Amino acid sequence: MYQAYNGISAARLREASWLKSHASNPSGNCVELAELPCGEIAIRNSRFPDGPALLYTRAEIDAFIKGAKDGDFDHMLA
Repeated sequence: MYQAYNGISAARLREASWLKSHASNPSGNCVELAELPCGEIAIRNSRFPDGPALLYTRAEIDAFIKGAKDGDFDHMLA
């Protein structure tokens, strides 16, 4: 068994079942998330599926999603 850490190769997270938004486009410009057995959430760039994964707690992901829904990051897309 390995110890997951920030920056771990997503390829090493073999048990991860990666999910992406239905709003993602077919050209692979997606952010994918996976729940890990330890309860953390891993995030990877779908264009680099074996690249690094970042790990977040459920509370961190919850805060991010709430902020995204509230429009906190909309200015970055303008």
